[in-house]
Amino acid sequence: MQTVVVDNLSKSYKQAVALKNITFEVDAGEIFGFIGPDGAGKTSLFRILVTLLLPTEGTATVLGYDVVKEYKKIRNKVGYMPGKFSLYQDLTVEENLNFFATIFSTSIEENYHLIKDIYCQIEPFKKRRAGALSGGMKQKLALSCALIHKPEVLFLDEPTTGVDAVSRKEFWGMLKSLKHSGITIIVSTPYMDEASLCDRVALIQNGNILKINKPDVITTTFEKKILAIRSSDMHKLLSDLNSFEACDSAFLFGQTIHYTAKQNNLVMPELQNYLTGLNHQQVEINPIEANIEDCFMSLMNQAS
Repeated sequence: MQTVVVDNLSKSYKQAVALKNITFEVDAGEIFGFIGPDGAGKTSLFRILVTLLLPTEGTATVLGYDVVKEYKKIRNKVGYMPGKFSLYQDLTVEENLNFFATIFSTSIEENYHLIKDIYCQIEPFKKRRAGALSGGMKQKLALSCALIHKPEVLFLDEPTTGVDAVSRKEFWGMLKSLKHSGITIIVSTPYMDEASLCDRVALIQNGNILKINKPDVITTTFEKKILAIRSSDMHKLLSDLNSFEACDSAFLFGQTIHYTAKQNNLVMPELQNYLTGLNHQQVEINPIEANIEDCFMSLMNQAS
C-alpha cells in the first residue's frame, strides 16, 4: 500500500522553478529519505505534502487524500517537523507540548506512550523555556510535538541539521523505533551518510529526482571504478587530476580525492607516473567501493 503518491508534481516561484515534474511513491511503514543539498527542492516538496503550499502542476495524495482538495483530512493524520525550529520559544517545554496536544483534541497523558522514549530525555527540563534549550533538546521537543496526536505519517525536514554527531545518532535511533510502531517516516537531509539509514532514498538536485532505490542497490549498481588518491598537496592534486586527459571526474571527499576515468579505464601505473612527473610527493592510490555520494555526484554530472 502506498502512503504517498506524487505524479508529475511541479512548483514554481515566479521565475524560480523549485520542483520539475517529479513522480514517486512511498510505501506504508518505510523510512523514505530525500537526499540532496540546500536548494534542491526538498522543503518545497514537504510543504506541499503537508498542505502548507499549493503545487503549480501535478497531483499528490497522502493516505489517499488529495493535498489540494482534501487538505483538512491530511492535517489531522500527519506530523510535520520543519527544518527551522518553529515552536514557541517563550513557552516552556511542557506548555509547548500541551498546546500541540490541545489543538489536536488530545492530551499528553492519552498519547504519552508515543513520545515516552523521546520526551523522557527532556522531561527533567519541562519548566524550561524552549528558546533556552540546546539544539539536541529542541530537536527532541519538536519531534514530541509532531507525534503527540498519533500521526500515521511523519514528515521531517532536515531534522539533524545543526546538531552534534551524538544527537544525530540518537535521533536516527528514535526514528527506527517509531518505524516499528507502524508510522511511515519521510525525512530529508543534506547528509549523504544518513542515506544508508533509510529503507529507500530519492536523490534530488535542482528540483529533479535523479534516482530512487534502496541505498545499497544504488551503490552496488554503480558501474564506474573509483580510486581514492591523496598526496602532500591536495589542492594541486585536485587541479592536476582534473587536467589529466583520461580523467572523467575528480572530487574531494574528506582527506582523499575520488577519481574516475573515461571509458572506466583505470591504469594506475600511468596515473602514478603522471603525478610523479608533476612533482607530487607521498602519493597514495587505492581502489575503493562507491558510496552514496559518489553515485550522487555522478548522477548530477549526467543531469548537467
